[in-house]
Amino acid sequence: MTVYAVQYTYTDDTATLDAVRPEHRAYLRSCLEAGTLLASGPLEGSRALLLLSVADRSALDALLAGDPFRGAGVLASVDIAEWKPVIGPWVELA
Repeated sequence: MTVYAVQYTYTDDTATLDAVRPEHRAYLRSCLEAGTLLASGPLEGSRALLLLSVADRSALDALLAGDPFRGAGVLASVDIAEWKPVIGPWVELA
């Protein structure tokens, strides 16, 4: 498995963000239950961080494609980096 740090930067369309957020969070909860989402949450400045554990980059791309925020067009940018934890509860995933 590979761990990825995914940073979302949102558009300024707060009305759509607010409307789609419950569906987005339900999707993330399903990812948590499936074992692919390790953690997620907002960052300062209209951004969010997701830590995901998947087989490879194509699996990550497929997972992110299913996020309702992506379908709603509220992501101004998505930055992805492979992350190799060396200390903490997710070391065995790297």
